[in-house]
Amino acid sequence: MSGTRFDDDVILGKAYDGRLVRRLAVFVAPYWRSLSLAVALLFGAAFTEIVPPLLVQQAIDGPISAGRIDGLWPIFGLYALVLLATFALRYGHNYLINSIGQSVMLDLRTHIFRHIQRMSLSFFDRNPVGRLLTRITNDVDALNEFLTQGLVLILADTVTLAGIIVVMFALNWRLALISLATLPVLAVVVAIYQRLMRATYRLVRQRLAKINAYLNEQIGGVLVTQLFRREAHSRAAFAGLSSEYVDANMRSLLIFSIFMPTVQVMAAIGTAALLWWGGQGVLAGWATLGTLTAFVLYTERAFQPIRNLAERYTILQAAMASAERIFGVLDTEEEVRDPEHPATLPQPVRGAITLENVVFGYDPAEPVLKGVSLHIPAGQAVAIVGATGAGKSSLVGLLARFYDVQQGRITLDGVDIRTLPQRELRRHIAAVPQDPVCFSGTIASNIRLHDDTIDDERVRWAAEMVNAAAFIERLPGGYAYEVRERGANLSIGQRQLLAFARALAFNPEVLLILDEATSSVDTATEALIQNALERLLKGRTSIVIAHRLSTIRHVDRIIVLHKGRVVEDGSHEALLARRGFYYRLYQLQFAEQSVTG
Repeated sequence: MSGTRFDDDVILGKAYDGRLVRRLAVFVAPYWRSLSLAVALLFGAAFTEIVPPLLVQQAIDGPISAGRIDGLWPIFGLYALVLLATFALRYGHNYLINSIGQSVMLDLRTHIFRHIQRMSLSFFDRNPVGRLLTRITNDVDALNEFLTQGLVLILADTVTLAGIIVVMFALNWRLALISLATLPVLAVVVAIYQRLMRATYRLVRQRLAKINAYLNEQIGGVLVTQLFRREAHSRAAFAGLSSEYVDANMRSLLIFSIFMPTVQVMAAIGTAALLWWGGQGVLAGWATLGTLTAFVLYTERAFQPIRNLAERYTILQAAMASAERIFGVLDTEEEVRDPEHPATLPQPVRGAITLENVVFGYDPAEPVLKGVSLHIPAGQAVAIVGATGAGKSSLVGLLARFYDVQQGRITLDGVDIRTLPQRELRRHIAAVPQDPVCFSGTIASNIRLHDDTIDDERVRWAAEMVNAAAFIERLPGGYAYEVRERGANLSIGQRQLLAFARALAFNPEVLLILDEATSSVDTATEALIQNALERLLKGRTSIVIAHRLSTIRHVDRIIVLHKGRVVEDGSHEALLARRGFYYRLYQLQFAEQSVTG
């Protein structure tokens, strides 16, 4: 675990960062009217909560002192009215602020998801899926809590405290000074608490990040763990990480458990001082019993915002850390961009592909492709072979413009693909990956990918053409059969045939078959796939990344890559006769298949 980095999950800047809050305000701005009303309702509630102690003071110094019980009824009625008003104002505020929070989070999640969808594949190479999921879920939820329970309520608590202090001094300045005498000491306690909680919160986040990373590793690699009987070791390691996380949380609880009683004690000291000196003031005549009672109530309420700060501070820290991570994602610019003034393809699109001195590397300092030049006429089926690391998959990634070349250019029907909008380019290109992707939904939706222009008839035709119809029609519900997440209830061969059907349904001019698609299926299924592949290749420009002889027996031409360069180009027979790179690859990789075939 020592080599794993968790920095991204423990970003911890200021407890309050105005720069981040201003950026968040962009998402709140469309709801400013509702937010203004929610804040107004909250301030109204804060005001009405100041009134009850004043009514108590009026009742004690008025009707009760005079012995006029009937005089209490108007005060009682006003007291009940104030309570009802407080309830209505609090209800309205809570409903509005939480509704705003949900709307803002919906907008923010959608914005993040839209941004992630625009990212180039290099972005996903650097950012694990689990990290991105955390940004859209946990981090957005932390900002929701900040909006609904953090900033606005801290502002309301501050206004409430200020209002109480103003009323106290208006009623009796001597009692006000006695009541607030402990506040400077409490301010020091709060500052110490914040510093300790900041360090502890960082520790909790670090240890939680370690647990998440370990779980991701272990759940993803459970097959290996079980195969090599390492369950006990994994449990022990997880127990150790969990124990460290518990220790960090216990430290946090210890600090919180000390802070809260300290606030209570300071409040009790303030109340005791108020009763002692205020009682003497009542006897001396510079204070009334009703005023003293009101001050006891106000003193208790003055300490409530300080108690709330303990909870709000952690919310602020979590929100600022989450905002830092979210905007870190949003500030990442896509490396593959659409041109400002896009070109158009000549119609109809034929599918001729040309590579002119293409240089590309995931790290520009270490090129994978080194000056590759090729011309693939429209309608030709080409296989690209070579040893691992030769640059085969990189070449296909460039053709679909998942990455951009560092030097040279790639053209489709004579047009540089970098001058085309990505959507337009990919409208004419389809890819069938090595590990075919299936989504939750029906068989039909997996073929048409929710494209309404592809009707049921075309879905069935595509499935029949690639030999998928037979197994689909045997499934309960046929094309309405529900596919589980990642196609868990389908075999590898069935998922592959669905990927072929999907490619055919979209009818692209250029087809890319990424890596070996038949290495993990039985002989009967492989025969179906090979037959489907033959039909797919017919009549369209096709590029097949090949590892097995069976995959390339239908192609028109074979291109051999070696260390990022084209070293041979020709038919199967011609390349074998040359006894060069392809011949050696054939001897090493394909001889066994030709014997068993």
